[in-house]
Amino acid sequence: MVVDLGAAPGGWIQASREIVGERGFILGLDQKTIEPTSHSNVCTIVGDVTDSGIASRINAILPRKADVVVSDVSPNVSGVWELDHARQIDLARHSLDIARCILAPDGNFFVKAFQGSMLDDFISEVKKDFSITRLVKPKASRSGSAEIYLLGLGYKGRK
Repeated sequence: MVVDLGAAPGGWIQASREIVGERGFILGLDQKTIEPTSHSNVCTIVGDVTDSGIASRINAILPRKADVVVSDVSPNVSGVWELDHARQIDLARHSLDIARCILAPDGNFFVKAFQGSMLDDFISEVKKDFSITRLVKPKASRSGSAEIYLLGLGYKGRK
């Protein structure tokens, strides 16, 4: 069971579908409509990670708690680095809040962040909820880009 936040145009959905095959379920969420797929185990909805009711809406669709939450959500970049970094961390925090509501125990979380002054505090937040955390720089990401991903493995569950 995979939930893809910021799913448009659908790249992470395709990658997830290759992994889960016919036996899994994938839910993609984005503010934009995502082109439907021919796979019956892929569902997409229009929504915003900053909406306070979005986690409940996702839970209502999922057959059970998610095994993985992927968040590739990104702000509209303004060119003002401090503002863009703050917006990205805010979206990452919203994604973490959603993950806390929809992940099964021992589930995993993969979230985009921008490197900067607020990243360490966000990493500390993620470490509280996951047994293992790692920073990941995908090969597809430009070497000069401040884009980085944080991987949380082994969700400890809600207290």
